[in-house]
Amino acid sequence: MNIFDNYLELIFKLIKNNQKKLGLKELNEFKGINLEIPPSKFDSDLSTNICMILSKPNKLEPNKLAVNVKDLLTNNIKDFKEIEIAGPGFLNIKLSNNALANIINKILQEGKLFGSNKTNLSYNIEFVSANPTGPMHIGHCRGAIFGDVLSNLLKFNGNKVTKEYYVNDYGNQIKNFVKSVYLRIREIKFNEKFKNEKDLYPGLYIKEIAKKILLKSKINFNSFNNSYDFLSKESLNYSIEMIKQDLKKLGINHDKFVSEKLIVEKKILFKAIEQLKKTKHVEEGFLEPPKGVTDRNWKKTKKLIFKSTLFGDDANRALQKDDGTWTYFANDLAYHYDKVSRKYDKLINILGADHTGYIKRIEGAVTALSKSKTILECKVCQLVKLFKNGSPFKMSKRAGDFVSVSDLLNEVNKDSIRFMMLNRSNDVELDFDFDKVLEKSKENPVFYVQYCHARINSIFRALKIKNFNNLEIKDDTLNFNKYEKEIIKKVFEWPKVIKISSKKYEPHRIPFYLYEISTLFHSYWSKGNEDQKYRFIQKGKINNNLMITIQLILIVLQNGMNILDVSLPSEM
Repeated sequence: MNIFDNYLELIFKLIKNNQKKLGLKELNEFKGINLEIPPSKFDSDLSTNICMILSKPNKLEPNKLAVNVKDLLTNNIKDFKEIEIAGPGFLNIKLSNNALANIINKILQEGKLFGSNKTNLSYNIEFVSANPTGPMHIGHCRGAIFGDVLSNLLKFNGNKVTKEYYVNDYGNQIKNFVKSVYLRIREIKFNEKFKNEKDLYPGLYIKEIAKKILLKSKINFNSFNNSYDFLSKESLNYSIEMIKQDLKKLGINHDKFVSEKLIVEKKILFKAIEQLKKTKHVEEGFLEPPKGVTDRNWKKTKKLIFKSTLFGDDANRALQKDDGTWTYFANDLAYHYDKVSRKYDKLINILGADHTGYIKRIEGAVTALSKSKTILECKVCQLVKLFKNGSPFKMSKRAGDFVSVSDLLNEVNKDSIRFMMLNRSNDVELDFDFDKVLEKSKENPVFYVQYCHARINSIFRALKIKNFNNLEIKDDTLNFNKYEKEIIKKVFEWPKVIKISSKKYEPHRIPFYLYEISTLFHSYWSKGNEDQKYRFIQKGKINNNLMITIQLILIVLQNGMNILDVSLPSEM
């Protein structure tokens, strides 16, 4: 039930049918026209800028056009009770009681589906994809939650979503990881000192993996090369299980784990290159020297190159190293060829802040591999900075040289982490303030939203009921006070929030919205302490209009927090 889309469609249709009468030659497909809730100082339900937008290309005065459009809408849309021209040509619209009652009853009927736009597409969302060389750290946490909530959001809209983790279990970093486990085994079994080499992994978790392997294995571990295959398999199994457990603690479960090693063994890269050669997106040639490197110091080596400049990248990208082996990008290209072959409507990659320069080449690769049939969009999650007592906070680093997700969960609960990691847009740095997250005040957004739900449930307890069931309102009983009107208008915005969040892949809009509607509820609640007539329960009863308002709040709170996968306690 998206009243903005519904009414805009009616308005556009009317204006198109009466284009000549209104003196309109240019409609520009109605670009830039919106319908929204006006500021609270206006006693209206909706507001549109349509006359201001259409007047300019048609060289008309906005206010004169507004007079004609106002008459057209008033005479043809029965839901519009009254229209007022405001400022330089805004139309402020007041809905009839019958229209309001119909909208509210429709929302009550939709309940758990209210806000869903039903787009019915298939998505593959790849997120986290941390190297399986240890537990998850704080740098992965934001992208993990972003990807999970985005998946929930798109599912809420009726889409099919595959949550995917790409396991980078191939290459030098894996050899170094396995060698680290091997040396820890030697340390435990033969009392050999662990080597302090820069490429090794020193974390205590390596020791834990080594202990587990020793408990189940009878291998003598006298040779790294001889024990490598067994050790690699066992070490990666433990490491990936560790990552899965960290994700589970955050409420995240992936649908699919794809192995880079398997992609390499299946020789998928050769199929991808063969296809790209046919479309002339890959060629043998020489790369230009990187910026700051002179021709004299640059070794020119002929190699396979992906022509990513065709897709807006600032340079073409090598698929081979100087020694002829494949680059990381080459294996990634093969992986995306595999994803394209699975026929999703859209692919989304959630990347860390250090991958910004990688976006053009991989998006271009998907366009080339799919012959423009599949779209890949990358979203970058910027860094998280920890604060406590107003200062940067460095937690213990038991896992090695990083702060683990387990460390964070020892300080703050899962609900707070999930909500607060979305408290700002993904493309800006996030300050995670421990003091604010632990506060029981308006300054803590997750508490304030949960407290709204708890207060509503306290009303149920006071009235000795479980909830307000089978509610319905009639236009002749519709008599909302000013606080209830503000809340109801905010409820009307929910489908719009879902639509924009889904279209732009911006799930942070949901916690913002939930905080705003919770603030309106708390303000109304507080008014009851100042003025008896605004008390929610009077003489052991609650009036029907307030019951309706509360039920509408509950619907958006429950739908929103389900998308975030954050709990709604009944008591706090």
